[in-house]
Amino acid sequence: MNALAGTSRCDPSLVEAARGGDTAALVALIAAAQPDIRRYAARTCRAADIDDAVQETLLLLYRRVGTLRAVTSFSAWLFAVARRACLRLLRRSAGMADASADVEMRLAHLAPEDIRIDLSRAIQSLPDHYREVILLRDIEELSIDEIAEVLALTRESVKARIHRARLMIREYLIRD
Repeated sequence: MNALAGTSRCDPSLVEAARGGDTAALVALIAAAQPDIRRYAARTCRAADIDDAVQETLLLLYRRVGTLRAVTSFSAWLFAVARRACLRLLRRSAGMADASADVEMRLAHLAPEDIRIDLSRAIQSLPDHYREVILLRDIEELSIDEIAEVLALTRESVKARIHRARLMIREYLIRD
């Protein structure tokens, strides 16, 4: 089972099987992804952080493969996870680990149900006008223009509300 080719593309059937709970497919996917993640981490991380970044990335793959929405974006998702792990380790080693990095780590290790509950509570804590734009944008997946039309707002107002709402959600999650 060649899950990742030289271009870091994965076999969609292997990812789909792993998403469905096939343990053998998940083990094969992790084994196939590990060399590519290690190469990426070697280029992106400090030498002392390579092993930790690879381990964090593969652990997150193991925990979250079932929550992936699109099989086609698997490689991009995996490399984004590796990149964030490298950045987090760099900040931590430089003594710059802030509350948002800690929240990101805490969220990375939570079960998907717990994340949904935390996010739901954070969204419910928003004032109505912020909750409305977040639900339309992130849940209903409407475009900025569509939201502006629905709410009779300007594009700029919609963008500002989405930005403020996301900051408020982040603050809620940091305090939680």
